[in-house]
Amino acid sequence: MGAAAIVFYDPSQQLSWASSVWEARPWSDQPQDGEDTSDSRVSGLSRCHFHQLIVIVSSHTCMTRRKSHVMVFSIHALNSLSRLLWFQYFVEYPHQYRFILDEPDRCLQESPFLVLVIPVDPHNREARDAIRNTWGKETSVLNRVVSHYFLLGLSAGRDGTEPVEDVLEESREHHDILQSDFLDSYHNLTIKTMVMFEWLSTHCPNTSYAMKVDSDIFLNVHKLVDMLLTAPQRRYVTGLVARGALVLRFHQSKWFVPASVFPDPVYPPYVLGLGYVFSLDLTRAILEAAPHVRAIYIEDVYVGLCLKHSGIQVTNPPRGGLFQSSKPFLIDNCHWTSVITTIMDSSKELLDVWETYERQREGGC
Repeated sequence: MGAAAIVFYDPSQQLSWASSVWEARPWSDQPQDGEDTSDSRVSGLSRCHFHQLIVIVSSHTCMTRRKSHVMVFSIHALNSLSRLLWFQYFVEYPHQYRFILDEPDRCLQESPFLVLVIPVDPHNREARDAIRNTWGKETSVLNRVVSHYFLLGLSAGRDGTEPVEDVLEESREHHDILQSDFLDSYHNLTIKTMVMFEWLSTHCPNTSYAMKVDSDIFLNVHKLVDMLLTAPQRRYVTGLVARGALVLRFHQSKWFVPASVFPDPVYPPYVLGLGYVFSLDLTRAILEAAPHVRAIYIEDVYVGLCLKHSGIQVTNPPRGGLFQSSKPFLIDNCHWTSVITTIMDSSKELLDVWETYERQREGGC
């Protein structure tokens, strides 16, 4: 077997999707800052200045072939192959993805203090409705305007030219959906996040802060806005900060990264992707850093690498316990008014917790 690869589909036959498989080179031979990448094996990528996720396994043959469908591989088979064959992960930043659903004027018209962007699976209407009925309905907090948007990619098997009818109808009803023409999958979260930064940079010039927050999160918007009122207005990002995080080298891990992709044993500091908030000037800094940063598919780590390249340090929250990844074993009577984020087990739990949170707020917590 000369080469095996996962290549995501090109629905419109344009250059906004990966369309080439090229000869893999050792990591030390990958393009450096400012290096000419006009080699014909990668010219399809460099000409259109887009980056896509490609997994390449033991390739010594150069070939180019258009794809108009999604290739689905068994993760078990891929892991088995990786034990035998040399492989790399290439993830780079997309410049030419197209929004098939957009709210092009809303952010400019509302000029929100804070924008909440929620990456979510296109099929997960339940999560979107749960958020709309809980923290997503918080549109005016401490005399500051707050807006939210759901960010979607394409479902596997879609042709990428238009949204499915139920999502289109949902968009018409709520005007809070952004959908771009990349394949929505776990390994494309880096692409999804960079599309978010691009949209914020071009659509929200009067916004002070934005937050990327997962769809399974309880979010205390009141506590968040209160924190931001005294936060730095530039070069600021905070959340649940990871420092000294080890790069996982065992194949069974969801976050496995081989040394050929990222040789350092420890990641630079970064904020966990479950929910981080940042000043809007960081969108441009991250976008400018992205073409110079060797990227990986773990999106929060990649954002941390871009921040490091830009000389921007992640900031610890003003006090511990504001950003949490799980519920404590014992929850006191004012717990939900004292935290900003917590992961929920289900949309139903979010609805139940929100009722508890509102009772605590009304009770003076």
